[in-house]
Amino acid sequence: MSDLPWLTPLRGLVAGLAVLITVTVSAGSVILLVRGDTEGGTESETAVGSPRQALVPDRTLPSAPPVVGGPGVQVTPPRLLAVAAAQVPAKVLHDLAKVKNVQKVAVVDGGTVRVAGTGLRLLAVDPAQFRSWTPKVVADHPAVWSALARGEIVADAGVMKRLGMVLGAEYQLDGGPRLRVAASAALGFPGVDGLIGKELGAELGFASGVVVLVHGQHVNQQRVRDLLGGDAQVVAVGAEPTPRQTAVAARQVLVGRPDSYLELYQRGAGVCPGLSWTVLAAIGQVESGHGRNNGPSSAGALGPMQFMPATWKAYGVDGDGDGVSDIWSAYDAVPSAANYLCANKAGQGGEQLRKAVWHYNHSWSYVDKVLNLSQAYALAYPNQ
Repeated sequence: MSDLPWLTPLRGLVAGLAVLITVTVSAGSVILLVRGDTEGGTESETAVGSPRQALVPDRTLPSAPPVVGGPGVQVTPPRLLAVAAAQVPAKVLHDLAKVKNVQKVAVVDGGTVRVAGTGLRLLAVDPAQFRSWTPKVVADHPAVWSALARGEIVADAGVMKRLGMVLGAEYQLDGGPRLRVAASAALGFPGVDGLIGKELGAELGFASGVVVLVHGQHVNQQRVRDLLGGDAQVVAVGAEPTPRQTAVAARQVLVGRPDSYLELYQRGAGVCPGLSWTVLAAIGQVESGHGRNNGPSSAGALGPMQFMPATWKAYGVDGDGDGVSDIWSAYDAVPSAANYLCANKAGQGGEQLRKAVWHYNHSWSYVDKVLNLSQAYALAYPNQ
């Protein structure tokens, strides 16, 4: 650690974490604020976010792998956050990765700075490596990561409110440089007031490799503490699913994780007896080019099947049994589309199918496009 007078020793961070209690992070309550942001476009009849495409079946369908996650980021949020008394050796990290139920481990730098005498406990991170550890709405927002790359601060939303900080303002560190608070996000890390880039953390004298993040459910906290040493502080992040929640999620398994879109559409159609897989394939092609353009659309539709969030809330399912109904995951989105179509009687065929597709996107020209492409798929894949 640096002996600069404006930098509080890391033990301040450790002491702060020692008195924390488990907090619950809910995806529905995550808030992100960035100067200049406004709500996305209003919901309209047309929620298609796909590029212009000819009505020709996609010949890559049998081999194209389904997409998972939002714009390039599949989040793996931590279940445990630990602060060690010294840099964690590589061997200890390897041992942590072998602990039962641990799926992923990461280590970052940490320290405390002061603004007008008030301490801010910060993590110093590599944006590219740390992004998947944040809540999805944070991971998907480029302003957060560009701010870190510019050497600016991303403050936790609760800290902004508690201290009356102003987004976009510069703050003088006690005895140190002025830093701009460029973004505010509900980070969900107990005891952490914000993020800075790893390079800036090094300039400020932050302790290297002392904050450990662990991803995995039902990980033994005491085992993690023992491996890190008796002085380590370990706190839970988020809520572990209850047995009942796990059982409910298991009953939602519908399609698994097939290797191709063709098989995924075929399994997805089984959610709605009477619905042809070719209708799902046609919608998938028109809406996103089978996951090549997942939006958001100008109307706010998201994911490979371009659901509006409100519709997803009502009809989205967990198709692969990972415990989450993810609007960005094709494994969830395709059976969810079948679920929504079935709720509008698509399985009855004929005019009911036309009406169900119209409910998917309120345009009769859209209905004609989808059903014509569906017929083309049936001709292109006659034996499927």
